[in-house]
Amino acid sequence: MTAERHEFQAETRSLLRLMIHSMYSNKEIFLRELISNASDACDKLRFIATQNPELIGDAELAVELVADKFTNTLTIRDNGIGMSREDVVDNLGTIARSGTKKFMESLSGDQARDTQLIGQFGVGFYSAFIVADKVTVNTRRYDAAEAVVWESTGEGDYTIGVGDKAARGTEVVLHLRDDEKEFLEEPRLSEIVRKYSDHIGLPIKLIRKEGEPETINQARALWTRPKSEISDEDYTSFYEHLSHDYEAPLAWTHQKVEGNLEYTSLLYIPKRAPFDMWDREQQRGVKLYVKRVFIMDRAAELLPPYLRFVRGLVDTADLPLNVSREILQGNRTVDKIRAALVKRVLDLLDDLAANKPDDFKTFWSQFGKVLKEGIVEDHANRDRIAKLLRFASTTAPDTASVSLDEYLGRMPEAQEKILYLTGESLSALRNSPHLEGFRKAGFEVLLLSDRIDEWVVGHLTEYQGKKLESAARGDAAAAGKIETFDKAKHELEFKDVLDRLPKALNERVASARVSARLTESPSCLVAPEHGLSRQLIEILKQSGEGAPDIKPILELNPEHPLVGRLKDAGSDEAAFVDLAEILYGQAVLAEGGQLEDPAGFVKRLNKLILGQTGTSKILLG
Repeated sequence: MTAERHEFQAETRSLLRLMIHSMYSNKEIFLRELISNASDACDKLRFIATQNPELIGDAELAVELVADKFTNTLTIRDNGIGMSREDVVDNLGTIARSGTKKFMESLSGDQARDTQLIGQFGVGFYSAFIVADKVTVNTRRYDAAEAVVWESTGEGDYTIGVGDKAARGTEVVLHLRDDEKEFLEEPRLSEIVRKYSDHIGLPIKLIRKEGEPETINQARALWTRPKSEISDEDYTSFYEHLSHDYEAPLAWTHQKVEGNLEYTSLLYIPKRAPFDMWDREQQRGVKLYVKRVFIMDRAAELLPPYLRFVRGLVDTADLPLNVSREILQGNRTVDKIRAALVKRVLDLLDDLAANKPDDFKTFWSQFGKVLKEGIVEDHANRDRIAKLLRFASTTAPDTASVSLDEYLGRMPEAQEKILYLTGESLSALRNSPHLEGFRKAGFEVLLLSDRIDEWVVGHLTEYQGKKLESAARGDAAAAGKIETFDKAKHELEFKDVLDRLPKALNERVASARVSARLTESPSCLVAPEHGLSRQLIEILKQSGEGAPDIKPILELNPEHPLVGRLKDAGSDEAAFVDLAEILYGQAVLAEGGQLEDPAGFVKRLNKLILGQTGTSKILLG
């Protein structure tokens, strides 16, 4: 049968060119990637053989390397599961990731940064083209009637035809470029294998022309070895094998549990978030092994979604070899392992925060928004997660660096609650009129600008016995602490103004009142005592969710000249309405909101400035 020619997808061609250029300085990683693929193929066959042992029989699953200086080729072969024609098209004809296009769009053109991104994306099989000008793949799936041969130069196309491989498995033949002959030298190959793949749990054999094949790795799964025998370099190397990430992990935890429940876990915290962290269709989870037999690649049931950034594996003796995702769901053993793993990760983050603050700062910048989801999802660990949260505040730098414990330690005796303010951006929050009274009272306010923060404070209602309260809700907590503010006097003085405002604003506010909250601005909008914040209402509207029509309260600064002019408007209703609209519009804009009639607001403001209305006379006196 004549080989068929196919075109690579556009994204695949683009990524191949970029990868070959960007990764060339670290080109030896191609061997790690191809050995990792071969190891995975053997793991998959071992799993299938748990139900059909004759598939393997007495044969030893292994990866073999053959260097041929005469043909200038390096072959990596395995006797694992193999591939069918459909598998070859899916796995080798395209970079099989749903986010490929999004990934390409995220590249900046900066080689150093893009190299890191490529590492996070995972280059796998395609790394072969870093050193080869042609790659030939001969493969036969364990249950297929015929073999398949795939070949490409890594440019625009590839061919697929019928192969002559008699046994199951895959062999990848690299036709090396003339300047890559170092990868035909046996000492060099041994060095790379020991550096990157020593931890793989099956033998990697170097096939010599003379003599017996030589196993050049330990052939013992790293997580089964005593921790005293494993160096930091070993852990880092295994992480790179496991995750295809080219940056060393931020931290890791390795634990062997024995007794009523037996399992080994090796969990890593990456240094950088993957580009598709927020892709809900992307599968998450750690690898699952049962008695060192690979079961599944991403067992999401072993960790909650808010810890989806954790990479690693779990190897247990307390689950059946034929365990499926359906069996994992609601399984008591899985629930116990899951609870223990969550504790281990939170312990690891506690240690990072206490002993490596710079590393924890890196973690928070990458995964803080994800960890916040745990406040909503994990009631049992809410207090532990809350301890790890970091916020910006009115007394801290722009970056999120304030813990709740630090906040409590700085609270003055007169302050009774933990104060926060939510909004769309830190800059808008820092300039919010809601903060003026609190600053005057010497009260620190946490500034929350992530979209999830509204849900966080909705579930985290108190911490260490101190209630959390929005600085934009209800009666200002600082009002009673400012001795110079005579509330009763101002309420009497502005009673007529306060009564007229809701009607003047077409009932867009529930009521109006004077407040000590404001010291510089003339007005602001606050949520009712038990109502939703304006920020949350906006988020619900934007997401298409139904949001209750809760009217805000308009608060006025009775000591501001602009508010004083409202009283002076007297019976001039047009002037009163114009001024009321300006005060209301300023309050909406100050908290990052959108005006219903921006053109009308601008028109009123321009007329006011140009002195064309009675309102300007009232304002200017």
